[in-house]
Amino acid sequence: MSYINAFLVGGIICAIGQVLIDKTKLTPARILVVFVVAGVLLTAFGVYQKLVDFAGAGATVPLTGFGYTLAKGAFREVEQTGLMGALTGGFKAAAAGLGAAIFFGYIMSVVSKPKAKR
Repeated sequence: MSYINAFLVGGIICAIGQVLIDKTKLTPARILVVFVVAGVLLTAFGVYQKLVDFAGAGATVPLTGFGYTLAKGAFREVEQTGLMGALTGGFKAAAAGLGAAIFFGYIMSVVSKPKAKR
């Protein structure tokens, strides 16, 4: 059942993104920001944790999950170190994902041949 929950929630999040692409004039970069900020806000109001408990990876893998990770890390770090943790906690929580994205992005840039758009 957890696979079905993950599939449904992840699919709904992706469908919302597709509707935003098709029906609005928002650029993909702005949609990315909307999703990350939505994840942060939903986490701040205690809603996203319930979604993560229900759907697991279906809620943590999409971009809203990145916002959730940033907010959760910031909250945890504020509890441990004080107000300065609001600036450092999100980066600590998301460090592995950010590091992997930079590393593999670099590897792909070395391996791939860029082509100019026509």
